[in-house]
Amino acid sequence: MILINVKFTARREYADSWMARVDAFTRATREEPGNIFFEWSRSVDDPQVYVLLEAFADAEAGAAHVNSDHFKTAMAELPQAIAAKPQIIYVEAPVDGWGEMAELTPAD
Repeated sequence: MILINVKFTARREYADSWMARVDAFTRATREEPGNIFFEWSRSVDDPQVYVLLEAFADAEAGAAHVNSDHFKTAMAELPQAIAAKPQIIYVEAPVDGWGEMAELTPAD
C-alpha cells in the first residue's frame, strides 16, 4: 500500500474551521475504491497544525486520487487556508492496512 502523512499548518483564522473546510474532500476521498484510510488529527501542541494519515491500495489508486476532481478542487482551495507549505512523508509499505501492536494489550 501507499502510506502518506501530510502535516498542514492552517492560517490562524482558519485553524478552528479546518475540518469543515476539508469535509467534502475527506468524504469524497474515503469513497474512492482504492482508499484504505484518510484520517485527520489536530496537534495537541499547536492548534494550527493538522496531520493527515492516508493510505491507498497501490500506485494506481494513488494516481486516481490525485487526478480526481475533489483532489483538484482541494488543491485549488487550500492555498488560501494554509500558513506554510505542507510537509509530507510518502512510502510504499508491504502491508495492506493496520496491524495489531505486539507490545501492548488492554488490561482485563
